[in-house]
Amino acid sequence: MPTPVGPIGAFFYNHSMSFAIRCTNLIKSYPGRPVVEAARGLDLEVKTGECFGLLGPNGAGKTTTMEILEGLLDATSGEVEILGLHWGKNDTAIRQRIGISLQETRMADKLTVRETVGLFRSFYHRGIDPDEVIRRVSLEEKARSYVVKLSGGQRQRLAVACALVGDPELLFLDEPTTGLDPQSRRQLWDVINAYRTSNRSVMLTTHYMDEAERLCDRVAVVDQGKVIALGTPRDLIARIGGEHVIAFTLLSSEKQALDAETLKSLPAIQSVWMESDSYCLSVTEPHVALPALLDGLRQQGRELANLSTRHATLEDVFVSLTGRHLRDQEGSTA
Repeated sequence: MPTPVGPIGAFFYNHSMSFAIRCTNLIKSYPGRPVVEAARGLDLEVKTGECFGLLGPNGAGKTTTMEILEGLLDATSGEVEILGLHWGKNDTAIRQRIGISLQETRMADKLTVRETVGLFRSFYHRGIDPDEVIRRVSLEEKARSYVVKLSGGQRQRLAVACALVGDPELLFLDEPTTGLDPQSRRQLWDVINAYRTSNRSVMLTTHYMDEAERLCDRVAVVDQGKVIALGTPRDLIARIGGEHVIAFTLLSSEKQALDAETLKSLPAIQSVWMESDSYCLSVTEPHVALPALLDGLRQQGRELANLSTRHATLEDVFVSLTGRHLRDQEGSTA
């Protein structure tokens, strides 16, 4: 695609190319009674060089959004721009510049790891030597093994290798570490971080909050087809009002629920939400909040079944926003 000429053209070209992904009012609906809306007016911008996380339970619309951005699914309406180009106009050019690792990637069982990566390398005009990519994902010892002989985690790493072999400017990773053991997850995190050192961009979905906090510069929380929160992990955690969480449950004999506003009125407590039968309090100073909480419960004649404190996480953000855990709807479709 030729670069626009003149000062005005150069401005718009540079502004557009400062983003790896831009989508505006993205809508995807499926006919039915009622109509199913998987994406309901999503607006997203992913900057060049950024690792951007899309979080939400299955059924929230994040996989549908990813597939539209990847060119695997047509949007009902809205505008999508990938690396300054558009699906439907620049399909071949976009595919040469992106890499995709799906939730489930089917490989030919009777090809070896190296043959598989070599096959994917042949799809691109330029790329990385297959042996180098295999080394990056720590599959050197399996290079001559047939795909059918690989474990689930090894297949997941092979899928990422196939996404990387074209040396993409933009990498899509849909739940890349699902099924991996802790050591393999961390190895893959290292691969993703190393990929980003050359100002490449990553968009990923994940169910693991520690993964999002470790890898992502910014995250969007998606629920029911809409973005309900957007920011850096630190900023989103700060929005619930404190860096610490106090969680407690009352004895099962305690039938009457505690009043959330009464709890919130205690010193150093910023917000209150429920997780099953547990009360969760976002607090700024645990050493101030805890004595006040215990005194308040004692005055009301309430008895604790258990109590714990921890640092606030993105999981707490999601629960406080939606009332559900990120993995509550595991098994439904997005």
